Amino acid sequence: MRLNPIMLAFAALALGGAAHAAEQLETIEVKDLRQKLQQSGMLKDEIQQTEVISAKDIERKQAGSVNEAINNETGVTVSSECSMCGVKRVMINGLKGEHTTVLVDGVPTHTMASGFYGLDGVSTSGVERIEIARGAGASLIAPESVGGTINIVTKRPTENGAEIDLSAGENGYQKYGLSATGVTKDGKTRGLVAAQYDNHDQEDADGNGVNEAPMLENYSVSGKVSHDLTAKDNVELRVLSGRSEVFGGPMLGDTTQSIAEALANHDGNPTFAGDDVRRRYTGLPGDTTEYIKTDRQELVGKWLHEFGAQTNVGVTLMRSESKQDSFYEGIDYVADDKTHFADVRVNHFLNAEHLLTVGVDHRNEDMRSRSRTMEAFVTDGDPGTNYVSDSFDYTLTGLYLQDTWTPVSSLEIAAAVRLDKVKADFVDASKPGTEIDETMIAPRLHVRYDHDKQWTSRLQMGRGYRAPLSFFESDHGILDAGKGFAVDVDALEKSTSASYALSYNNQRLTSTASVAWNQIENLAALAEDANGVPTLSQLDGKARVVSADLVLGYQLTNHWTAGIGLETFQYNDIFKESFAIAPVEERLRLTADYEGRGWNWNTTVTWIGGRDLADYGYEGFNIAGDASSVKTTKAPSFYTVDMKLSKALNKTFTAYLGVNNLFDYTQAGDEDTPLFYDADGAYDVGYIYGPLRGRTVYAGMKAKF
Repeated sequence: MRLNPIMLAFAALALGGAAHAAEQLETIEVKDLRQKLQQSGMLKDEIQQTEVISAKDIERKQAGSVNEAINNETGVTVSSECSMCGVKRVMINGLKGEHTTVLVDGVPTHTMASGFYGLDGVSTSGVERIEIARGAGASLIAPESVGGTINIVTKRPTENGAEIDLSAGENGYQKYGLSATGVTKDGKTRGLVAAQYDNHDQEDADGNGVNEAPMLENYSVSGKVSHDLTAKDNVELRVLSGRSEVFGGPMLGDTTQSIAEALANHDGNPTFAGDDVRRRYTGLPGDTTEYIKTDRQELVGKWLHEFGAQTNVGVTLMRSESKQDSFYEGIDYVADDKTHFADVRVNHFLNAEHLLTVGVDHRNEDMRSRSRTMEAFVTDGDPGTNYVSDSFDYTLTGLYLQDTWTPVSSLEIAAAVRLDKVKADFVDASKPGTEIDETMIAPRLHVRYDHDKQWTSRLQMGRGYRAPLSFFESDHGILDAGKGFAVDVDALEKSTSASYALSYNNQRLTSTASVAWNQIENLAALAEDANGVPTLSQLDGKARVVSADLVLGYQLTNHWTAGIGLETFQYNDIFKESFAIAPVEERLRLTADYEGRGWNWNTTVTWIGGRDLADYGYEGFNIAGDASSVKTTKAPSFYTVDMKLSKALNKTFTAYLGVNNLFDYTQAGDEDTPLFYDADGAYDVGYIYGPLRGRTVYAGMKAKF
C-alpha cells in the first residue's frame, strides 16, 4: 500500500507501540573471568561504534531468525533476491551481502555457503543481543568485513532458568523456541541450551501457480558451557547443529503434489498459458522448482588466561561445516564447505592511557562443489555451454596490532593495522595455478570525542579486502543455468571507507546523524563470456556508495516513546551495474511504543522510496516475444506496517498477538509478478522491487521459569 511519508508519520504516532513490561525474575549475578575483563575494558575487540539489538528488540519484532531481527535496522537491509527460493543477502551501509561478515560470540563461524542460504536458519533462541558494526575493519579478526559485521551474542548464564516461546499464525507460520540456563552452586560452571523450529509456507499472491515466497523450514540445537578452571583461567565450548530447507516454485497441493514429484519432472521448458507469466503455469513442476537443503555444524573452543591485572591472553579455535544439496530448475548442485579458524591474542595495559592488543590468526576454508548436470556441458561440444566448478581452497594468515589510547576521559583513539597473507585457489582442472596470492596491509582508525555530557562525535576510516570465492555470491544457480557457469577472478576486492557520526543524548531525546563513504576496487559481478555463459568476473573502475541516516527517539511520557529514522543510499554507475536486484535508495522508519500496567504495544511503519529500475539494468516482458508487454522500470514507493500487543498474565506467562505487513501489500498482489521473459524470450524470476511475503497474523505464549 502506498502513502505519502508525511501522512505515515502522523499515522505511526497515532498507533500504539510495544515496550517491555513483563515482570523480571530475581537474578543472581554471576560473573566469570571473561565478563570481568570485558567490564574492566581489558577485552576490547571493536574499534568503532556498535549498534545493539537487544533480546527485547528481537522479541518486539517477533523475529525467528537473525535476518528478521536485523532487517530495516539503521544502515541494514535484508535484500530478497529470488522469488523462487527467497535467498536473502544482508547489506550494510549499502554494500552487497558478500561484504557482510557474520560472527557468533565474536568468532567468524559462517562459511561462504552458510553465509548465502544459512542466515534464514540462524535462530534467535538463546540470543542475548545482536551487535551491528558498520564500516571496513569492524572486527580485528574479520578483515573481509568490507561492509561491516553482524555479531550474534549468545546468552551468558547468570541463573538457573528456562524460557519457552510458542507461536503460530497464517500461511503455515510456526515458531517454537526453547532456551535454558544453569549455574553450579559454586558459580564456576555455567551452561546454555537452546533449540528452535520455525516454518513459513509458500505464498502465491497472483494465483498463477508459482510462488513469490517459498516454503521455509528451519531447526537448530545449540549448547554452550563456560568453566572457570581457576580464578585466572576460563574455558568455553560451544556446539551447534542446524538445518534449513527451502522449497520454491510450483505450489504444493496445486501445481505439484509433493517435493519428490517436482524434482522428478522437468524438461527445461517452463511454460505459461498464452506465454504470459501472469497467467496459469502449464509446464512441468520441476522446471520452476528450486529446492535447497543446508546442514550446518559448528564447534568453538576458547581459553582465556589472566597474567596479573595488566595482561591477559586468549585462544580461540573453531571448526564449521556447511553442506548444501540443491536443485535449480533441472540443474543439480551440491557443496561441502569446511572452515577452520584459530586466533591467539594478548591484551596489555602499557599504562593508564594505552591498551595494546596484538594477535595472530589463521583461517582455512575448503569448499568442494559438483553439478552432474553441468559437468556434461564440458564435453558436449557446444561452444555455447561450459562449466567451471567453483570449488576452492582459501587460506588467510594475519598479524594484527591495535592501540587504544585514552589521553583524557572525553577522547578515545583506536588505531589498528593488519598484515595478511591471502591465497585463493580455484581447483577446477581448467584453472591451473593460484588465482589470488597477495599480501595486504589494512589500517583502521576510530576516534570518539565527547564534546560534553550530551554530544559525541565518532570518526572512522579503514581499508579492507575480500576474495570473491563463488559465483553464488552474484548468482545462485538460476540465471541461464542451462548454459553452465565459469569463473574469471584473479584479484582481491579492495575497499576504502570513512564515516562520521554525531550523537545527542539526554533524558528524553536521543539522536544520531551519520554519513558513510565506501569505495571498492575489483568488485565481483556476474557477466557473460563471448558465448553467453554466465561468468563470475570483476568490474573495471571503482564502485562507490554514499549513505546517510538520521535517527531520533523521544520519550513522550512515562509510558510512550516514539522514533523516526531517515536513510538514503547513493550509488555510482559502476556499483549499480553489479546489482542483480535493485537495492533500497530511500527509507523512512517510524516507531511508537507503549509500556505500562503489564501491557506492551509496538507499531513499526517502514516506507521504501521509489526507484528507477533501468539504472540497475532491469528489462523484461510479461509475454514472451511481445514488446507491448514490457514491464515497468519505475518501482513505486510503498510502506508496510507491523504491530504486536502483549500482556504479562503473571510472573511466568505472557500472551501476545501480532501482525506483520498489516495491509498485505505485495509486489505480485498489488503491482506485477516478479517473473518475466527477457528480450530473447528466456524465462527468469528476478524482477523484484517490492515485498514478496504478505500479511501474517500470529499469536503466541511465552513462559519464563
